[in-house]
Amino acid sequence: MRRGAVVQMRDASTRRKRPTSHVDNAISAALRAARTTAAAEARGVSGGAHPMLRCPDMKSHTSYLTLNLPTRRAFLNITQEVRDAVEKSGVREGLVLVNAMHISASVFINDDESGLHHDYDVWLEKLAPHAPTSQYRHNDTGEDNADAHLKRQVMGREVVVAITAGKLDFGPWEQIFYGEFDGRRKKRVLIKVIGE
Repeated sequence: MRRGAVVQMRDASTRRKRPTSHVDNAISAALRAARTTAAAEARGVSGGAHPMLRCPDMKSHTSYLTLNLPTRRAFLNITQEVRDAVEKSGVREGLVLVNAMHISASVFINDDESGLHHDYDVWLEKLAPHAPTSQYRHNDTGEDNADAHLKRQVMGREVVVAITAGKLDFGPWEQIFYGEFDGRRKKRVLIKVIGE
């Protein structure tokens, strides 16, 4: 088919025309190959499948940490809890996602050094000071935690770490931390392990 040719795409509710591209053609070819392979396997015919279309048995494991830190701001090393979840999952090769499930907390990777944690706290407080709380429109709703939302945005929501030979595949000094910016209440962290 020539580039720019028009193909009719059928949708459950509408018919529309759009130009095709090389990407469309490649996707269509891959889908045809997958359908052909699936149909052959359903008939008991094996072999001939493209190796990229076969998926090994994947494992999935989900854990939650519930944290209730006694201060407004704090940093907590959660690396061992993540290691425990990876070990429990049985995944040898894969990925682990660790994310704060609250909009005023963070998960990040860095060095476990108290001076660095102090520097983070001072730096974040300069970027988004807690007081005066009247400086933030968000706090007009009766909240007093607008700074915590901004600090979380800077520090990030989640990290993804490779799992190699059943272990977290870190660089030198890397550790996983939970950053609390509006503490004194229960919050959760999701640990999702996937792989084989």
